[in-house]
Amino acid sequence: MAYSLQIVVDCHDPHRLADWWAETMGWQVEPSDEDFIRSMVLQGHATEEQTLLHRGVLVWANGAAIAPDPKAHTSGKAPTLNAAQPRILFQRSEQRKTGKNRIHWDVRLGGEDKQVVRAQLESRGAVFLWEDFQGPHAWFTMADPEGNEFCIS
Repeated sequence: MAYSLQIVVDCHDPHRLADWWAETMGWQVEPSDEDFIRSMVLQGHATEEQTLLHRGVLVWANGAAIAPDPKAHTSGKAPTLNAAQPRILFQRSEQRKTGKNRIHWDVRLGGEDKQVVRAQLESRGAVFLWEDFQGPHAWFTMADPEGNEFCIS
């Protein structure tokens, strides 16, 4: 049996970080189901304090997810989210990052110039940490606006 993959990132501001990573990856922030959220509050399964308005949309306060844009993979067909696609969930945590990540992801640039992408990411709040290589492969290790390491190659 094959499984789907979701990576969960603990962070201080999940909606801001989801927006940042969606733009970085060319993915989309998964849409909020405002009617469902309101019904959960009305039925007593959730509280108003568990929600917030983000960019004018009612969302769950403690998390936001991103996934590849289905339109980019369906040749213009109606977009649908696919459980087999990778997904990154950003979830609120009051704990601040204090050390090196034990896991990170590599953003493969598909031939784009690393220096140009590095400058674009830095202009949006990323931090360059170091450059490294192994044989013919070279990469930059960066940190997102909350300090989570990732590489571009």
